[in-house]
Amino acid sequence: MKRQKRSGERLALHVSAVSIVWNVVLSAFKLFAGIFARSGAMVSDAVHSASDVLSTVIVIVGVRLANRAPDREHPFGHERMECVAAVVLAMILAVTGVGIGWAGVEKIASGGRSLEAPGVLALVAAAVSIVVKEGMYWYTRSAAKRIPSSALMADAWHHRSDALSSVGSFAGILGARLGVPVLDPLASVAICLFILKAACSIFREAVGKMTDRACDGEFEGALRAAAEEQEGVLGVDQLKTRLFGDRVYVELEIRADGEESLNEAHAAAQQVHDVIEARFPAVKHCMVHVNPAEKNGPAFYSDKI
Repeated sequence: MKRQKRSGERLALHVSAVSIVWNVVLSAFKLFAGIFARSGAMVSDAVHSASDVLSTVIVIVGVRLANRAPDREHPFGHERMECVAAVVLAMILAVTGVGIGWAGVEKIASGGRSLEAPGVLALVAAAVSIVVKEGMYWYTRSAAKRIPSSALMADAWHHRSDALSSVGSFAGILGARLGVPVLDPLASVAICLFILKAACSIFREAVGKMTDRACDGEFEGALRAAAEEQEGVLGVDQLKTRLFGDRVYVELEIRADGEESLNEAHAAAQQVHDVIEARFPAVKHCMVHVNPAEKNGPAFYSDKI
């Protein structure tokens, strides 16, 4: 398990480093294009890409903290630090989106004064941004699903929101060049909405993982089936799961023959425990409680692993 965590951390840090390099290059290119080609939408898009650098730094910090070993103050580990990083990222996204939208609204409210059609370089920059940021989304998303990592997945969606904002920029710039300059600031407002939607999704997912939300029915069904397959298990009386950051805690109550010895019941519980943790990498810990299934009399025995 420790080796798996170290491997996941190395992958997350590598992906984050690649993201930072691409975002710095892309932000500089889009800012130059926005200023040179007189496109407010492209300047807004450049700011959005620049914010990705900060978000990736937050991901790096979150991943490093989440992979720290348990200590006296955090005996269950630090996995929820990735969720904290995702929440901070959602807030940064929201603030960035509101700022971009406000700038667009101010230009529109000016009644068209000082609005002019942007140059063709802004259009080229928007097209390049769409391709690069969509590629970064799929690259980061793939790594986030392999680990798994909520902070890295939030960063992937940050890339996707940037790609969507570049689509808005492209449409606005093209429309402005076709004779409707107000479409450029309108694109900034559209970008704002895309960013706010992404921020809300990231925030909701992170908070869900921090509040002991249960896993979905399909995952719990697979856990139940794995437990019932084991020798000595007559059934599963109760199954509870809770998300702890990107890991899962499982509590199981299995039913075993009440006439068996303590050693036999313990062996069945231990087998369930070992199979669950081995077969499901997301499971951080599985606790198994044994209920006796007796022909006569009340249940009187239980054992926990």
